[in-house]
Amino acid sequence: MKVCVLLVDRANYGRLLPVMEAIAECEQLTLQVVCAGTMSLPRFGRCVDLVRSDGFAVDAELCHEHEGNSHLAMACACGSVMPLFAHTLERLRPDMLLMIGDRYEALGAAAAAHLMNIPIMHFQGGETSECVDHRTRNAITAMATWHVPATEAAALAVGRMTGKPDGIVAVGCPASDLAAEVFADLDEDGQPSGPLLVSFHPNTTEHADKRTQMRALLNAIKDVPHEVDLLWPNIDPGSDEIHQETRTFLKKPRDWLRTYKNLAPRDYMAKLANTRCAIGNSSSFVRDSTFFGTPVVLVGSRQNGRETGANVMQTSCDAANIRACIESQLSVGRTTEPSSLYGDGTVSEQVVSFLLNGVRQ
Repeated sequence: MKVCVLLVDRANYGRLLPVMEAIAECEQLTLQVVCAGTMSLPRFGRCVDLVRSDGFAVDAELCHEHEGNSHLAMACACGSVMPLFAHTLERLRPDMLLMIGDRYEALGAAAAAHLMNIPIMHFQGGETSECVDHRTRNAITAMATWHVPATEAAALAVGRMTGKPDGIVAVGCPASDLAAEVFADLDEDGQPSGPLLVSFHPNTTEHADKRTQMRALLNAIKDVPHEVDLLWPNIDPGSDEIHQETRTFLKKPRDWLRTYKNLAPRDYMAKLANTRCAIGNSSSFVRDSTFFGTPVVLVGSRQNGRETGANVMQTSCDAANIRACIESQLSVGRTTEPSSLYGDGTVSEQVVSFLLNGVRQ
């Protein structure tokens, strides 16, 4: 059986890496890899190079993103990927498409596979969040044949949406499989000692000024007596403003702040396991943080509706409020036990078992 995995950004790869490894190790399965979205763009660290360095052959690189960092560019990119991916599917002729999440690039690819009668296995359906991602996620869920929702509540939502609860292959995020490999380097008192981890993306359904929001976040962290690792934002409309504000901030010497375009999945998971506190609005700070009980300050509305663990403290995008929450999380330290809310570390195993034994065309 030929299984085609679609990757459209760094987060996709981090969450699907364990599944890709499990498929590649199985003699009865053939892994195909297609990279689209920001995977090949230097601005985002050319994550496709990381895929290759991890030992995977990349069967296709699709370049379809549009300049402009706007809703128009986002809509055009969604449309552009569809014919490119359709021709790729015609060439590769996979038995199924395996894809994750809620990105607009993934929506165009899912539509191509759906119209070409190629079954889709979709990960992370059934969740609720802000941004255009919410309805995009639901649209992909509607086109998919099989589903791997990340939580039990999401699984119930997928069953209601599709009317086919028997189409649910497994429950959990494959990133939990990576988390199961990670052992935090803790101090003697059992507390993580790594830098603060910051990631902030634009909310595509919100009209607030993104520079103002990023300025508030940077002002909140600038006097915290710890080093900071900051990930640059994704490609969504508004990310240019976040970039500009960050570059303005970096015009002054900030020896305590390091920035990253991209991190290898295991390196990122280790940072999340070891950080004193994660700050921002990445979905990873909601889901992956639960695997370790990492203290989180969730900023703004981008993740509204997602299930969160007891480790997450949410606040508005205001410097004083963010700072107060950071101080609160740091003063308490890591008190939340690791949780299996988003997976138990066996998701890839369950998926491969289904591919070998449970697939029905």
